[in-house]
Amino acid sequence: MSRQALLQRWRCETPLIAPSMLKCDFGNMHREVELLERAGSRLLHLDVMDGHFVPNFTYGPPVIASWRGLTDVPFDAHLMVLHPGELLDEFVEAGCQAITFHIEAEPDAGPLLERIRAAGCSAGLAVNPDTPLSAVEEALPACDQLLVMSVEPGFGGQSFRRESLEKVVRARELGGPDLLIGIDGGISRETIADASSAGADLFVVGSAIFETGDYGRAMDELRGLAADAR
Repeated sequence: MSRQALLQRWRCETPLIAPSMLKCDFGNMHREVELLERAGSRLLHLDVMDGHFVPNFTYGPPVIASWRGLTDVPFDAHLMVLHPGELLDEFVEAGCQAITFHIEAEPDAGPLLERIRAAGCSAGLAVNPDTPLSAVEEALPACDQLLVMSVEPGFGGQSFRRESLEKVVRARELGGPDLLIGIDGGISRETIADASSAGADLFVVGSAIFETGDYGRAMDELRGLAADAR
């Protein structure tokens, strides 16, 4: 699927729930992916950590490439790494259809966003809780996606930072209706409605899916709460 077709599909299907694979059972990926497909996942959020930009380390292109053979669901790679430009080609080759990197790691974001687009992938920027939105404002015209972090990147299970909602509101004003705005961190049944009302249309969710006994029911409930709040 082309970048434009993928983005059009995602925009038409918002609100989008993006399961964060950081919380999955890595020892049983085939089953996890199958359950998420049955639950109606339209994308899978891959948290890539290098142990430098954030303290933790997760997985890289070889592991992602092995998962690519399990499903046709698009992969949305969130690169929490120091030098995202040096790794771009490897993630494209591994089968990622969307790639997001942090403005804190690459302040001159425009050239890398254009490289991602030229590779046929959706190009995204992420912004940490303590980074002002002004840091990404100049690059927004080249962004397909903006990921607003509502927790500090690098660790799962953190509490939602409500001040992130102001950033979502402002991003929607600046980016207009075509910018896909995601929010990542602490998204649950208690927080998703407020995030949706602020203007988010993609919700990265970990514990609120994977710590339930029914992924489909959890995703349907979250999607319904987000839709009702728009």
